[in-house]
Amino acid sequence: MKWWKGVIAGALFLGAAAITAGGLKERPPPSQEVQIAKARKGTITRTITGAGKVQAATTVKISSSLSGDLVELLVKDGDAVKKGQVLARIDRRVYEAALKQAMASQNAARADAQVAEVEVSRTTQELGRVEGLVTKGLASGAELDIAKASKNTAEARLASSKQLLARNVAVVEQAQTDLSRTTMFSPIDGNVIELSREVGERVRGSELAEDVVMTIAALSAMEVKFEVGEHEVVHLKPGQPADVTLDALEGQTFAGSVVEIAQKALIKNEGTEAEVTSFPVTVALDMRPPGVLPGMSAEARISAETRSDVVLVPIQAVTVRAERTLPDYKEPIEGGALKARRTESLAKVVFVVDAANKAQVRRVQTGIASDTELEILSGLNDGDRVVEGPYRTLSKELNHGDTVQEPEQGGPGGMKGGRKS
Repeated sequence: MKWWKGVIAGALFLGAAAITAGGLKERPPPSQEVQIAKARKGTITRTITGAGKVQAATTVKISSSLSGDLVELLVKDGDAVKKGQVLARIDRRVYEAALKQAMASQNAARADAQVAEVEVSRTTQELGRVEGLVTKGLASGAELDIAKASKNTAEARLASSKQLLARNVAVVEQAQTDLSRTTMFSPIDGNVIELSREVGERVRGSELAEDVVMTIAALSAMEVKFEVGEHEVVHLKPGQPADVTLDALEGQTFAGSVVEIAQKALIKNEGTEAEVTSFPVTVALDMRPPGVLPGMSAEARISAETRSDVVLVPIQAVTVRAERTLPDYKEPIEGGALKARRTESLAKVVFVVDAANKAQVRRVQTGIASDTELEILSGLNDGDRVVEGPYRTLSKELNHGDTVQEPEQGGPGGMKGGRKS
């Protein structure tokens, strides 16, 4: 029976050797679980988004160039007003007195001018009489000279009187204007959005500085003003449509359009590492949303450009890889090696899943982007399967030629074919 033991021992040895050999045999790397999407043909719109504040399209500060006590305030905050409506009055007594003084001076100047006219008339007649006497030999040349001088003097006094009268007329007009300015009128239809003075307070206005009494805004026309970056402003044009949402009115969207794009940049922290360049943009709402007031927070989404029948992929499907890691990488020509080492360039790529479930890295050229999708100008075809996640796998771990699979239903990755949210 000993030979049976030898047979069994040999069989066990051969089995162990086979198992050992199988264990030492190189195994293919495990496949990576990824989310896969298909490139598709469709329409995409470039959207430019900005957050800002709602403001009235027309806002007017009501101020006075006069100084005086505010004696009447005929409106209150929030009141609707019409163009030409009386809003407030400044104490007019000082300006009434000034007008009376100016008118008295004007009347005196007018009387002086009338006296001067009479004197000119008299001296003119006297000169004529003396000239007649000289002709008859009854008056001397000296008397004629005196008559001429008297006439010239009278004419000069008349001219001076007329100038003085004109100056006093202007003073009266200025006094009348100042008196009229003691009453403040609304220049537009709108609403009082701010009162800066109360009855009894002194308004200290001048031609060089304004003292604002109240602010009126035409709330029927509203707009949103915000800032966009220098890489975005180049895609904006007046008239482009926009959708506006307001924090105060959740779930509602209001139509508008671009009406103004600043031609001068706003530069913050200039000359520092934190320097930011932006351009103010104004979007006008087509109609005023009910209950919306100046100062409310809003967000505008401008549709800057739309392209149809183009290849689209999920925006997260496009990643970057170093040029030297790509299969089609070519060493730089002579003289370029040092530069390549100093600044390693990156290429935009997608990972296309082939029929054998291998991830093939492929260069792509991209176009415009929406919130969720990206236009592919070259490198992909409609229907190509591309890896769109997970982010860490796609951005760092996945390599050309790796085997991939979609997570099974109920597995860690969710349902098979599920898209990363």
